[in-house]
Amino acid sequence: MQLSRFTDLGLRALMRLAVSAEADARVTTRLISRQVNASEHHVAKAVTRLVELGLVESHRGRGGGLFITEAGRTVSVGWLVRRLEGDREVVRCEGEHPCPLAGACRLRRALADAQEAFHRELDRYTLAELVTSSTVDLLHLFADSRRAAT
Repeated sequence: MQLSRFTDLGLRALMRLAVSAEADARVTTRLISRQVNASEHHVAKAVTRLVELGLVESHRGRGGGLFITEAGRTVSVGWLVRRLEGDREVVRCEGEHPCPLAGACRLRRALADAQEAFHRELDRYTLAELVTSSTVDLLHLFADSRRAAT
């Protein structure tokens, strides 16, 4: 199963926020986009969804920025992937060109079961478990190298 770019960026943004310490400089969408090597526009869309889910708080103004909530630190990765991916099936059997095998095919059920197993496996991990001190070092190193290149 392949996650959408939106879900990938949502996970990366939340991981970035999870490594923030109170002493860190303020974290912005622009900083996250540099650190995860993605478009600021796409990161902003993912962050907006994370705010809607209550996993991130956004504060405007001079002392503003993005802050992970306690719910964001303890969220199960499976729960988060389900919310970011939506109810998409692995395959589409209907639509403009429906599959002629849909009425007698067992593939759709097998793929749905596999997708649920994938999510259940991700449920075993919290976001906080995915970030380590080496994650922090890599994020800062990558942001510094990108800044030097521009």
